[in-house]
Amino acid sequence: MQVTEVHEATGMTLLEGPTFGADGDLYLVDVTAPPGGAKVIRVDVEAKTSESVYTDDVSALTSAQIGPEDGRLYVTDYLGGAVLSMSEEGSDVEKVFTGPVNGVPMQPDDLSFGPDGSLYITDAAGAQAPYWEPTGRVIRVDSQSGSATVLADELPSPNGIAFSPEQDALWVSLNTGNRVDRLTLTPGGDEVATAYPAIYASAGIGQVDSIAVDSAGNLYVGLHGRPEILVYDDEGQLLTTVTIPDEDAGGLSSATNIAIAPGTSTAYATVSGTAGGYLYSFEALAEGIQQSNGG
Repeated sequence: MQVTEVHEATGMTLLEGPTFGADGDLYLVDVTAPPGGAKVIRVDVEAKTSESVYTDDVSALTSAQIGPEDGRLYVTDYLGGAVLSMSEEGSDVEKVFTGPVNGVPMQPDDLSFGPDGSLYITDAAGAQAPYWEPTGRVIRVDSQSGSATVLADELPSPNGIAFSPEQDALWVSLNTGNRVDRLTLTPGGDEVATAYPAIYASAGIGQVDSIAVDSAGNLYVGLHGRPEILVYDDEGQLLTTVTIPDEDAGGLSSATNIAIAPGTSTAYATVSGTAGGYLYSFEALAEGIQQSNGG
C-alpha cells in the first residue's frame, strides 16, 4: 500500500521505524516530512488505511519502537538529538533523552530496549560527509537513572540495532561501513564484553540500514539506495534476499526497515523512492518478537 507521496517542501519521502502497537496497528515515521506534515503515521494493515497521529515543526524522526514496559511509542529525533515518547494517539509527548553525550552532540538513528528497560541507541555520526571518518557511537541510557554511557565509538555511522532473541548479544549495522557488528555485554548491560565485525554486506550501490531479528535469531537487514532486504542467520550466512516486484522497483530506491508482526511470520518493510513511500509485506522465516518490532 502507498502511505505517503513525495513532499513538495523537501523533495523526498522516507518511511522508517515500523512498529506494532498494542492496538494492532503499525506505526511509521516519515523522516523527511516537512513542518506540519505527518511525522508519525498509524496504519491499519488489514484495511490498508493510514492517518497522521503526530507532527511538529522541528524534528526529523528516524525510527520508532514500542516500550515493552509502558506500551508508549518511542521515536528518535535525528535533528534534535533526542528520544521522545508519546501515547499511541500522539499525545502526552515527553523528551526522555537528549544529547550531548561526553560533550559530543547526538545524531540518534535507531533504538532498542534491553532486558532491564534501558535504551540502546545508535548515534549515526558519519552518515554525511566526510563519510570516511568513523565518528559514530552506540549509547546506552540507563532505565533508572537516565544517565548515558558510550558503549562503543569510532564506528562508521551506526544505524540499525537489535538484540538477539535471548538478549545476550547486540547486533549493530554500520551504514557507511556496510557491515554488521556483534557486541556482547557485561551482566549489567552497561559495558561491552566482546565486539567484532560479524557480517560484511555485499550491498553494491546500497548501504545497510535498519535491522530486525526474528525468534530464530535471523537478521533482516534493510538497505538504503537499493530496494532489498538481506536476510542472514546468526552465523553470517546469507539465507535469502527480499526483493520488490520488478514492475514496482523503478520508482523505489530504498527498503530501509522491517517489522515482523509479533507472534506471526508476516513481515512488513518500509520502501521509499521517487514514487512515494510504501509498505510491502512478505513471509518471514520465523515469528516476530520484541527485537523484530521496530527500532
